[in-house]
Amino acid sequence: MKTLKIAVLLALAGIGAHAIADDGHSTNATSKTPVEIYTYETKLDIKKVINITEIPDECKPVPVQMTYEDSHDQQHVMQYQVMGTGCSNG
Repeated sequence: MKTLKIAVLLALAGIGAHAIADDGHSTNATSKTPVEIYTYETKLDIKKVINITEIPDECKPVPVQMTYEDSHDQQHVMQYQVMGTGCSNG
């Protein structure tokens, strides 16, 4: 079960790595969109990723927000946890 949770979070992070930002969208629309908190019961309907916030340089789970459009062209902002980029093996 824990492996599945990690896989889902990594998949969400991977989606955003290929779609950093779409300059054609206004930041005002994003700021008015309520932030949804991702849970494992959340039904995802992601047609297009617009933006993913930068992952902090910390060695712990950190919140990241993804702005996306669903299949009805409605914009959403979802917050979820990823592992920070500050961990090293040295």
